[in-house]
Amino acid sequence: MIPAGKTQREPRRHPVALACLLLVGGQIGLASPVFAGDRTFDELRFGATASVADGNLHEDGAFPSATLFFDPFDRGTATGWRDALARPRVHVGGEIGTGDGADMAFAGLNWTFDVSPKIFLDAGFGGLVHDGNLDGPRKDGPRLGCRLLFHEYAAVGYRLDEKWSLVGQVEHASHAKLCDGPNDGFTRTGLMVGYRF
Repeated sequence: MIPAGKTQREPRRHPVALACLLLVGGQIGLASPVFAGDRTFDELRFGATASVADGNLHEDGAFPSATLFFDPFDRGTATGWRDALARPRVHVGGEIGTGDGADMAFAGLNWTFDVSPKIFLDAGFGGLVHDGNLDGPRKDGPRLGCRLLFHEYAAVGYRLDEKWSLVGQVEHASHAKLCDGPNDGFTRTGLMVGYRF
C-alpha cells in the first residue's frame, strides 16, 4: 500500500542493458575455436565501475561492465609504435546501472601499448548511447543533454599470464557541446578482468 501523497515509482526499464546483454551473449557465441583462432575475436573484459563525481553529478550504485575487443587490423604484427597506432582494435560493450545511474552501450577504437612484458597502457575513444537523465533535475543524476555521447577511457593493465589480466580504468562521457542541452557528462572508474582468446 502506498501512503497518501506518495506516488509509486515506475519500475525501471533497461532497454540499453538488455541490448548490451544480447550483444555480449551473441558475440561470446561467435568465439568458437575457428573464429578465435584467426585472432579476429581478441579479448573479453568484465568487471564493474563506479561514479567518481561529487554532489549532484554522482551516480549511485555499481555498474557491471563487459567489453569485447576485436582485432581486424592484426595489431600483433605491428612493427613499432607508429605501425601500432595505425592498427587499433575495435571494442563494443556496455554497463548496467544497479542504482539510479545510466545504462549505456558503447563502441569505438582501442590502442594498447606494452610498458613491459607484464604491464600495458590502454586507451580508447568512440561513442555511446545511454538511458540517463537528459535535462531533468540534478537530483536525478548528471544532466547529459542528449542520448548519444562521446566516450573515452584510459587504463593500466597487468598480465597475470598469457591469457588473463587485471585492468584499472577511468572513463568519461559527454557531448562536447555538439548538441543542445546541459553537458554535465559522467566519469566512472573501475576494475576489469581480461581474458585473451
